Formats: sequence, structure tokens, C-alpha cells
Amino acid sequence: MVSKTTPPQKLVMLERGTMVGNRHVHMAKTALISGITGQDGSFLAELLLDKGYEVYGIIRRSSSFNTDRIDHLYQDPHEKDTRLHLVYGDLNDSSSLNTILRQIHPDEIYNLGAQSHVRVSFDIPEYTGEVTGLGTVRLLEAVREAGIRPRFYQASSSELYGKAIETPQTEKTPFHPRSPYACAKAYAYYITLNYRESYGMFACNGILFNHESERRGETFVSRKITRAATRIKLGLQDKLYMGNLDAQRDWGYARDYVEAMWLMLNADRADDYVIATGETHSVREFIEGAFGHLDLDWQEYVEIDPKYFRPAEVDFLRGDASKARRELGWEPTVSFDQLVKLMVDHDLLLAQQEAEASEMNHVAVAVTRWGSI
Repeated sequence: MVSKTTPPQKLVMLERGTMVGNRHVHMAKTALISGITGQDGSFLAELLLDKGYEVYGIIRRSSSFNTDRIDHLYQDPHEKDTRLHLVYGDLNDSSSLNTILRQIHPDEIYNLGAQSHVRVSFDIPEYTGEVTGLGTVRLLEAVREAGIRPRFYQASSSELYGKAIETPQTEKTPFHPRSPYACAKAYAYYITLNYRESYGMFACNGILFNHESERRGETFVSRKITRAATRIKLGLQDKLYMGNLDAQRDWGYARDYVEAMWLMLNADRADDYVIATGETHSVREFIEGAFGHLDLDWQEYVEIDPKYFRPAEVDFLRGDASKARRELGWEPTVSFDQLVKLMVDHDLLLAQQEAEASEMNHVAVAVTRWGSI
């Protein structure tokens, strides 16, 4: 179900105890993840399962499943020793959150659920505020009302800095959000801090800079680039339409970043941390790296479409994760070039499968058409 290749020192079986008669029985820690079907949620679920956790993931009720990123972890709940469980809930529905917490009593909560697409947040600002901002206080208040004491992780974002007044950005850099998404994240950040200070909760904000992977959604700029480059390479696509190529970001690998989340909740005290590589690269550099890995001249295929520009742009972000290095022992392991190549190699396989399926479909159509004559 989960990888057993993690080095022994990483396989930490975290335990809690309960008394059964006069015996002390050890039980695995329980974690609750909102947004488990997303990029970060899937990597985090893998990490926690490898560490021996019982993992519960909140999913919204829908007529179709959106669990592709965690299908490889899934087991029939009727099987013995199943440790991944999916429960229905919604960050817009306080009653469902209250019910989940009273039933599960998690040791750790990771709030990763959000409407997380920055450009889209300009189109649906109210919904973004409801889920990304108020969803956080609903979950925190559900914890308080349930009378439980889990450790709480809030997924904050480098978009909080927006029009940053200093570089690099640290935990002390003032926020200047430049999108409805960033404004919602600012509320979520401060309400998490407020509950820590008001109610003594072990609640942390992880201010994560851009983190990408082969599991990133295809509408996000990094994955949009690698998917397009590989499809163009195989003749499945002609052009890639982009917005601002000059925006510069601190790009890291998502698998590295979810480990930082776990380290925060297993530290001696609750605090807020910047998680970043300390390097900045432009969107243009990402395109150059992706197309260059495929021996393509990107300038032949990339065109600018003004509809992809944001009403208010964030031009430059670079994080200083020295506090996380010093206090948590966290370090990024994947470089920018490695990240781009990793994503391109993954998407090239997808493009090859798509090309093969298309060819088989053409053959089937031809056989049907000519075979009937």
C-alpha cells in the first residue's frame, strides 16, 4: 500500500497509549487531512502512512470521484489493518467538521483544503474567501467546541507577501496580499495565530513558497508548461498560451515541503515557519528548462494571451527558510533544474500514452469505416 523504501531513520512509529485492563496498549497516532486529494494532501498521506499513522482524509460528496492522486494508497475499508480512511465533509459546512472531529479525535490536523488557484480567485472571490479563509476558522472552532487538543497545521502561502517590501521574505516580513486568494490566506494565517494565543492551541502556519510536482494540477502554471511541452514534442499540441513570463518565484518540490509540515507539528512548541529554497527563477526560465529538456526552442511555440495576466501581479518572491533549517532541521533536496526535468519526464510518459491511445482510436475508426464496405 505504501512505499517501504524510506530510510529507517525516517520511519518513525509515533505512538499514543491507552489502558485496557491493567495493560498499556500502544496505538498509532491519528491524523486528519483536509484537501487530501490535492497535490500536497497525497504526498502528506504517503508520508504519514510510512510513519505508521492512521490517516483520515476529508472529501466532498460528489457524483464523481476525484481521488486519482491517492488511488495507489487506497484499500477496501473492509480489509484488515486498513489505515487510510476517507470521510465526507466540507470546509463550508461546520456541522460536518464537528461530526468528524468528535468521531475521530485526531492527534494532528493538517488543513490543506482551499480554492488555491490564484488567477481563478479573481473570478470567484467570494467562494475563495468562504473556503480558503472562513473554512479555516470553521475547522479551528470545531476543534475548540469538541474539547480536543490536536496539533493543527494551517497551509499558508508566499502569496501573502504579494508586493513584498524586502527580499528575501522571512517570518517577520509584512504581508501585502495582491489577490482574493492571498487575502483569504491572510485571514486564515491570523485566525490560526489568534487561536494559538487565545486558547493555547498547538497551531502552526507553514508559509510555503511555490512547490510543484508531477501531481500538480494541470491548470497551474508549472504543470501547464510541462504538459504542453511534452504534448508539443509528440505533435499532440501546437501552441502554449501564457501570461506574465517575467514573474519570478522560489520553486521547490512538494514532497520536500510536506515533510516540513510534519516537522512543525512534531516540534517542541508551536510556531510559524517559511518553507522555501532561497532561489528565484522566472516563469520564462521554467519554460526554457522544460522545452530545453526536450530539445525544443520554446520561442517557436509560446504565445502571450492577455487573459492570463492577473489584475494585480506579484512580481518577485524569494523565501528565507533559515528558521526552519535551524529549528526543524528541514532542508530542500530537489533543485530547480531537477524539479523541471522530473515533471517533464513524468508528463512525457503521459503524452506518449495519449499518442498511443489516439493512434489506436484512429485505427479502430478506420477498421469500422472500411470494414463495413
